[in-house]
Order: sequence, then structure tokens, then C-alpha cells
Amino acid sequence: MKYKTVEEIKPIIDKFLAETPREEWTITGLALALDTSRKTLMEYEGNEAFSNTIKAAKEQIEYSYEIDLKKFGRVGTIFALKNFDWK
Repeated sequence: MKYKTVEEIKPIIDKFLAETPREEWTITGLALALDTSRKTLMEYEGNEAFSNTIKAAKEQIEYSYEIDLKKFGRVGTIFALKNFDWK
């Protein structure tokens, strides 16, 4: 694994969320900011040491989709939220 501790990964996540416009937040975008793949990001989420940090970041991204849905009701946003287990 590229990152050994949460202290290494958290500042990068925080920077991504702070510097990227909310409407551009995506899981893949977060993975790219971490210089990794979406699949690897999910593996980090499965690691107990990183799980809460990755889940919190994904919640922020999910929140951005929820705001978009409320404002615009776009089909793509609905699809994205279904990937977050929305029904």
C-alpha cells in the first residue's frame, strides 16, 4: 500500500475537498488526487486503519450528489446516488 497511515492520506483528502469545486467531487477524482485507482481506494476503505477516513470522504462526495439532485434532479445524479445504495 502506498500510504501506511491515516496521517499520510488525510491531508490529501482534505486538500482535494477544499480545492476542488463541490460539483466536481467524485470517487474517481478522489482516487486520482491520492495518485491511485478507484479500486485501490476501495481497498483502503476495507482496511480498518483507513476505513473511517475513506468513508467520511465518500460521505462528503455523496452529499455533493444529494445537493445536485435537490437543485437539478439530473438522471446522472440519480444513477450516482444509486451507487451509494440509494433507493
